[in-house]
Amino acid sequence: MRVLLAGLCTVDQVQRVAEFPAPGEKVRSLSMDVAAGGPATNAAVTVASLGAGATLLTVAGAHPLAALARADLEAHGVDLVDLDPDLPDPPAISAIVVRDSDGERTVVSRNAHASSRFVLSLRSLHAQLPQPEDELPGCVLLDGHHPEVALEVARWARERKVPVVLDAGSWKPVFEQLLPLVDIAACSSLYRGDDPREHGVPVVITTAGPEPVRWSTADGSGEIPVPVTRARDTLGAGDVWHGAFAYAVARDTGDVPGWIEFANEVAAERVRHEGPRSWTAAVAKRGEGLP
Repeated sequence: MRVLLAGLCTVDQVQRVAEFPAPGEKVRSLSMDVAAGGPATNAAVTVASLGAGATLLTVAGAHPLAALARADLEAHGVDLVDLDPDLPDPPAISAIVVRDSDGERTVVSRNAHASSRFVLSLRSLHAQLPQPEDELPGCVLLDGHHPEVALEVARWARERKVPVVLDAGSWKPVFEQLLPLVDIAACSSLYRGDDPREHGVPVVITTAGPEPVRWSTADGSGEIPVPVTRARDTLGAGDVWHGAFAYAVARDTGDVPGWIEFANEVAAERVRHEGPRSWTAAVAKRGEGLP
């Protein structure tokens, strides 16, 4: 079983502190980590940790900082497909501070930016997608970054009847074209934009941190509670949720409420652990326990 993911790959520099600094204040961190980040990237690590194949389509490039992301993804079993491996520009870097007492975080980052070389990425994209002789992925997950790639992958998946899940954390201009190609839109409570239902999306889900996850389909609606847990680190929890949800969809068993319940449990496991990758072993056990 494999999930195909397309989207952003960043380099995350994470500092853990006792308290967030006030403006102009300097504080000493309790720990520091460097890892690959971004919605699709963290979701890919989740899929791989759960025991499925995870193929990440992104642009990393040739800058020395990109090697940090490559090493992290290789160590965690993600198959990285770099659509422009010779790109000299540095990857997007996220500066992240996590508060030790409750795991809350602040993030300063830039999204992926268009490059004059990006046409090369699109030309190489179709050669990197599964060919007719290859087994199709069980699910495609998109985060809307690298919009041209997201659209091409969504069209490819729609033609082959592979379910497409959209991580709609926040509105992006490409969503106007992308939503009609999506089977499941998983929106955060901060999402402000067109209602996915207006674009014909069959399943719409809304996550809200520790609050119940709401869902609606043509046949009904409901909400699934989130497990109560002590949060030690909330960094990437939503990304982990989307990765676990895509994994559940790819398994092609159960239904929307069951997929949400599984994703809720995996995301709750993530926030119990400090650090950007400390949770992967615990999540792997959850994948091993599934029939």
